[in-house]
Amino acid sequence: MKKFLLVCAASACVVAGLGAQGKANPTDPQPTCNMCPGTYIPLSELEAYTSKAIKEKLVDQQVRDIEIGKAHVGIGIVYRGKLDKPLADSVAEHDQVSEVYHIISGSATLMLGPDITNRKRRPATLRTVVEFNGPGNNGSEIRNGVAHQLKAGAVIVIPAGVPHGFTTIPDHVTYLSVRPDLKKVLQHGYVNPALAKK
Repeated sequence: MKKFLLVCAASACVVAGLGAQGKANPTDPQPTCNMCPGTYIPLSELEAYTSKAIKEKLVDQQVRDIEIGKAHVGIGIVYRGKLDKPLADSVAEHDQVSEVYHIISGSATLMLGPDITNRKRRPATLRTVVEFNGPGNNGSEIRNGVAHQLKAGAVIVIPAGVPHGFTTIPDHVTYLSVRPDLKKVLQHGYVNPALAKK
């Protein structure tokens, strides 16, 4: 009986030890988004946004706005058609929202630089300001910019505050835009119910 009790006590210690391993140590760094769900966006949905852009002559569409704890991240699909020269006041500069472009198809020349000419504040009510990339400015040209040739598969990171603008697009460019919203300045929770697949 004594031996049986010792085995039971040892087993209880092992089980207790395993249970303790399953819990986070309160002195360790804690997750910034405790038990948040992951988010899956199927290729078919992204393709539906691209088709919608072409059909309805849209440029930028917000696919998701996702809570990740202390911040949000926006996922957008952008489709731009042929461009022979920059459009007027098409240089953009976002105060607080950075962007990461992953080129899906097509090609384009994107200019990045330290400063823009004819800087004008974007209206606070503009849809792109409210939902996509937050407050910022537009301008006509980039001073001392660097041109980047974008093609399918490429990735470019545009930190908040960096002026950027497309100068030429031979046919089209489609890209996924990942937008970390660290300050939560954007309208959140948008999902297009017509296109979203659960």
